[in-house]
Amino acid sequence: MMDVAIEEKTRTFIQVSEIWVPDGDTLIHGGGSYGDLGAFEAASVRESFALGEGLPGKAWAEGSPVVLKEFDGSYFKRTEVATEAGLTAAVAIPVFDGKTLMAVLVVLCGDDDEHVGAIEVWEETDKLLMLKDGYYGAAKHFEWVSRHTHFPIGQGLPGGVWSSDTPMLFRDLGAGYRFIRADSAGKAGLTTGLGLPVPVPDGATFVLTLLSARGTPIARRFEIWDARRQKVGKAGGAVLVDGVCERNGPLWTDENISAPRTAARNQGNIGKVLATGLPVIVSGTPKFTEGYDTMVALPIYGDGDIAHIVAWYV
Repeated sequence: MMDVAIEEKTRTFIQVSEIWVPDGDTLIHGGGSYGDLGAFEAASVRESFALGEGLPGKAWAEGSPVVLKEFDGSYFKRTEVATEAGLTAAVAIPVFDGKTLMAVLVVLCGDDDEHVGAIEVWEETDKLLMLKDGYYGAAKHFEWVSRHTHFPIGQGLPGGVWSSDTPMLFRDLGAGYRFIRADSAGKAGLTTGLGLPVPVPDGATFVLTLLSARGTPIARRFEIWDARRQKVGKAGGAVLVDGVCERNGPLWTDENISAPRTAARNQGNIGKVLATGLPVIVSGTPKFTEGYDTMVALPIYGDGDIAHIVAWYV
């Protein structure tokens, strides 16, 4: 019997996810999940962005992730309709294959007294990862701690991603000895953290972290897929190497007991990412999204091909 708590509609930390893809010298709408925000979706589908224009265009021009915590008076192009939809902040994540922009994933959030979570961008400066910027909703104390924290290579979730150059998943953030900010994370109600490298053309080091809370989760299921040749062999594809799900628990497989879950090109949503090289957002069809309403899958490039895919489900 399916857990009733999973079936209830819970307000999520991320309320909109959308993809922008290059079309000549502009970015055009490449899909998204907007829930019941129909007016914002309609405005977005009609929109496009030149290099440096709006939030997607700025991430393209700067060649780095961009956090925008206030729309009024900013370069954000859809401020009026976003405000009407209750959206207050956004993060743009560019997907580069070497120097070529493949897409920009934009996630948008609202804000209220119970809206807790974190989307952080960490940048290497003088051999330390420092917080470039982040959005935390109502987790103000955790935000303060984060802005006064830095990570050497290998330390904490951001430092672990930096050291391994791979996505990483941390569970039980409030109790995890590896999570440097465990005490403040526990007080904020943060439970699960996904960290991933964001490759950019100039070789700078950026790490994106998504920290999820029980009350307003970023996701109820996280997956990390490895598509590197040394992992999957000449046949290609991707293998599920880590994950956690509210309904099914741990998703990784002990290879000594059973074969790991794999995906080939054009096989399912992960296979679509492998085939197109682009992020994928699927919503409204739970039978294709592990029983959840929405799935977002994001490729991470390395050495001229997709190295990893991270996916989250709400």
